[in-house]
Amino acid sequence: MSAYGPRYLIVRLGSLGDVIHGIPVAAALRAHYPEARIDWMVDPAYVELLSLVPAVDRCVALDPRARRAAVIGTIRELRRRRYAVAFDLQGLLKSAVLARLAGAGRTVGFSRPHLREPLARGFYTQTVDVPASGHVIGKNLALLTAIGVSAEAKEFPLVVRRTPVMGIIDNEFDGHGYAVMNIGAAWPNKRWPPEQFGALAAALRDRTGLRSLVLWGPGEEAIAAAAAAASSGAATAAPATTITDVCVIMASARLVVAGDTGPLHIAAAVGAPIVGLFGPTSAERNGPWSPRDVVVSRFEQCSCSYQRTCSAGARCIDSIAVTEVVAAAERRLGLAQQP
Repeated sequence: MSAYGPRYLIVRLGSLGDVIHGIPVAAALRAHYPEARIDWMVDPAYVELLSLVPAVDRCVALDPRARRAAVIGTIRELRRRRYAVAFDLQGLLKSAVLARLAGAGRTVGFSRPHLREPLARGFYTQTVDVPASGHVIGKNLALLTAIGVSAEAKEFPLVVRRTPVMGIIDNEFDGHGYAVMNIGAAWPNKRWPPEQFGALAAALRDRTGLRSLVLWGPGEEAIAAAAAAASSGAATAAPATTITDVCVIMASARLVVAGDTGPLHIAAAVGAPIVGLFGPTSAERNGPWSPRDVVVSRFEQCSCSYQRTCSAGARCIDSIAVTEVVAAAERRLGLAQQP
């Protein structure tokens, strides 16, 4: 323990959505220990996101694929910080090894049944048996019971900053509200077809007057253009965006429609109204957590759950009809009564 309070290290390298789901752990630590030092080991790609989280004192950027000398140098720096506890939120062998090598007084992780790679268990000094069901955020928060902290609130202390991209979007929509449609996902199995997004945008404009902004990530510009082209002028593709841009775009949106992706979880963290589209992953575990949000899911019918690509020959998410999503959007916008 330092003169200013305990020192904690959070280890969650990626992905974007998973890093977002770990932010309440930092928020809860800060709430219980205002003078604590809270650092976070993360993939360099997500340092930008954590720079928006005032509960985190310092991001330790570490790419496990980097040269050995760079990794060793980072580990040596971490060991000099003398953390009281390192929390591994990832549950992989590599994250457990890195958490243990940080040299903290204790290394805390999930119990074996909840690890993605059971061999990680051998690198923890203490494990926590987290709930078998429920949202992954709750599982992450349960690790804090190892230091006597009981936290249930899903708090996201994100500083949302206006960026130049918002000026472009304001001009496009003449200052009127807009819906966001996030077109892509890292897993092909999570992507609703772009033509369906286009048809949805057209229906939303016709029924609500709301035009749509099609958000895209690296390598997704072509499918965003395809969605906009299929929208009969109801949607426009967004300019290239950073994570900071995505935060302010989502915070200003009147509605967000997206699959199980990082941008969906950003939207949930900043309190945007959401319609989530779920195929091979569970909305109970990974979906938006506000009871006001609406999910259209095919998870119960999916025969290739948690697989990156479909092995059944017909993707379950493709069976979600535009009419279902329109109805869900109207419910979320308060234009129709909840069933």
